[in-house]
Amino acid sequence: MRDYSKVSPKFWIGKTGKALRKQGPEAMIVGMYLMTAPTSNMLGLYYLSLGTIAHETGLGMEGASKGLQSAIEAGFCAYDAESEVVWVYEMAAYQIAESLKESDLRVKGVQNEYDALPENPYLARFYEKYGPAFRMKNKRESESPSEAPSKPPQSQEQEQEQEQEQEQEKTHVEPGRLDLAPYSPPPADDVETIFGYWKQVMLSPGSVLDSKRRKLIKDALKLYPPADICKAIRGCSKSPFHMGQNDRKRKYNGLDLILRSADYIDKFIDLDRGDAATANETVEQRNARIAAMFLGEDLLDENTIEMETH
Repeated sequence: MRDYSKVSPKFWIGKTGKALRKQGPEAMIVGMYLMTAPTSNMLGLYYLSLGTIAHETGLGMEGASKGLQSAIEAGFCAYDAESEVVWVYEMAAYQIAESLKESDLRVKGVQNEYDALPENPYLARFYEKYGPAFRMKNKRESESPSEAPSKPPQSQEQEQEQEQEQEQEKTHVEPGRLDLAPYSPPPADDVETIFGYWKQVMLSPGSVLDSKRRKLIKDALKLYPPADICKAIRGCSKSPFHMGQNDRKRKYNGLDLILRSADYIDKFIDLDRGDAATANETVEQRNARIAAMFLGEDLLDENTIEMETH
């Protein structure tokens, strides 16, 4: 997670800001978020799921999709839905510099950041734009030779169609009985959005949404709205103990732990609201207290995230 980012006050009144403003408030919010997102990098080229934008900005899926598409149309950024990678075109120039000298230590940092990026359609174009200015040596070829139109998934029409289908699936009941429609499984986009948010928060872009994780999320959605599940995920990320600052030096932040039960989800949501840490409390003392919250159960190795192998 970045400690800070540079945003000029001219963002609001400059050419870019005016172009975004013409697109509407959602575009302005998404544009500012893309420049300051916790998981962004200095290159402005990074992994970011639409679900994360929706949750962190508070715009919801429809507002985030609209804002991102508007930012794309304004020429502010590009977004590849398949790899879930965004490229804010001018961000590197703002965050780093117009150009770097060969002796500048940031030259190596830029190259290392670029080399570590996941496969996406913008790798070659980024190098062509910034390679000479940043003294870069290694050019990566994009996975996709041609860039498909940047359009976030899930339109409002698709959402309405899903709602109509769900209404049609409801069964009629006999008079005098409680009119309770049978539970319908959550649409796939909710499951994928939550999983994408978990991957983003836990910095694990290589993790796969297998049948076990899909079932965990669907079961949780029977009890909690998507926003609360995302809060539980974020609460886990705020716990030093669960994020690796423990005796075993292991991360206990898998979905099978976070969504193990309603009790666990509630506790992680409490951590997200604000853990009651005291000013004089050490990391070790806080870890012991958080571990006690989870009844001292053994945290198994399968609860760690599956990191991407290189």
